[in-house]
Formats: sequence, structure tokens, C-alpha cells
Amino acid sequence: MRHTSAIVRSVAELRAQVAAWRGANQRIALVPTMGALHEGHLSLVRLGRERADRVVTSLFVNPTQFAPNEDFDAYPRNEAGDAALLGAEGCDLIFAPSVEAMYAPGHATTVTVAGVSEPMDGAARPHHFAGVATVVTKLLIQCLPDVAIFGEKDFQQLQVIRRLTLDLDLPVEILGAPIRRDADGLALSSRNAYLTAAERPIAGRLNVILAEAAAALRGGAAVAQVEAQGMAAVKAAGFQSVDYFDVRDPDTLAALPRGPLTGPARVFVAARLGRTRLIDNMAA
Repeated sequence: MRHTSAIVRSVAELRAQVAAWRGANQRIALVPTMGALHEGHLSLVRLGRERADRVVTSLFVNPTQFAPNEDFDAYPRNEAGDAALLGAEGCDLIFAPSVEAMYAPGHATTVTVAGVSEPMDGAARPHHFAGVATVVTKLLIQCLPDVAIFGEKDFQQLQVIRRLTLDLDLPVEILGAPIRRDADGLALSSRNAYLTAAERPIAGRLNVILAEAAAALRGGAAVAQVEAQGMAAVKAAGFQSVDYFDVRDPDTLAALPRGPLTGPARVFVAARLGRTRLIDNMAA
């Protein structure tokens, strides 16, 4: 049902609306985003509507998860377009705070999560997950939803959030939602907007290489061999560089023994193509 989603910009307004819903015994779902919404985000909103009576979506490009040399200023922003999409999906409330509303003057507290935050993107983007963990903790405390929904494309982020929620005793269910993909299998991402026409077919190879790696692992290939072949295949496809091509434990994200799999695994990749950094993952 198409309608207009209300927009609030202060924590006080957010809490007042959530309190009113709670007074009516309604369940609340939170979908945290950085805006520039696509079908992947909208699928999270739809899942929220299935799991709760009310859905809150946050639109906030969080500066603390970007390094100085990254794309904070260039990151796509389109609040009006996002609001129209959310209204069409029946989102009940948009929380779109300013940086000043989220980070008070003198802000001096950071949430860090050891273990799951350290490999892969944690190594390639130092301090990234401290920014993610801090802003997500704030959003969960500000909204206090019954369930918060995150996409599995950012699988390491999802595990970081699950860990902090458990460790800090936050009373919210963290729900991971399946990756949404384009027709050729490319994982949907706001940063896909950076891809040029020439780069787009190359980007579409990433999920194919992941699928081949997962199939090889299921067929008994050694982890070390699959990682090496995957890294080589991504480079051969035309990517300028590969941050990682790793096979890891899906829960702890720990490295696995180098031989054939003896249990569950997930394959992860991050690669750079022009000005775009693409990440993806797949169960083996």
C-alpha cells in the first residue's frame, strides 16, 4: 500500500513514536541503512513488515565508518527518492538524523568488537567496524526495536552486530536477510552506481567465481587451493586488486584448516574495480 512515511530527525521524536506503538502492544522492526536505497534494502523492509507491526528505517551516512581516503563525501545520497521508495513499501517511520544529532559535541565513546571484526574487511579497512559497531549500538538503543534486520551481503558486519548485541545484552533479535542480486548475479549495492558501462560486465563475474569456489569446496577441493584459484580468477576477470578471497567459518569467521572441508564454510571476496570496491560472499 503506497503511503507517505513520516520522517523524524531527533532521537526524542523517534523514541516518542516508538513509545506510542509500544503502548498499543505493537512489535517494532528496525532496518538501519545509509540510504541510496535499492531492492536489497527494500526486501529488508518487506521482511520487517512480516515480522513486526511497525517498521522504522534509518537513513544515515555514518562518517565514523569511513577512513579519510574513502568515499564519505561521494557516497550517494537521495533522501527524497529513498522516502518515496519506503512509502511505497509501507515503511511507517524514517529516522534521518544529522551527524550532530547522532554524535554530540565531544563524543568520546566507541564500541569495538574483537574476533569477528578482525579479518577480511577488518584488516582491509582498519577502524571501519568500530564505526559500524558504534552507530548500530546507538541506533538499537535509540529505537529499542524487537527485531533489527541486516542484509547478508555485509556478512561480516552482520556477525559483528550479532556479537555486540549478545555481549551488551541488548534486547533485540538480529535477523540476517538473503543477498539480493541483479539478473547476472551481482550483489545489489549502493556503490554499484559507481560502475562504468565497461566495468559492469566484469563486476558480474564476481558471484560466478564465488559459486565456482563453493562448488569446488563441496566437491572436496582443499581450502588452500580454492583460495588461491579464486584470487587468481578474480584478477584474471579484470579487477585491479583483490583485498581478500577467503574461506572461513560462517559463525566465528576464523580461518579454516587448509585441506578439504570438515564442516560448514563460507567464501568471502572483496575486490576493486575502477573506483568501486565490491564485496560478496556465498555459503559452501
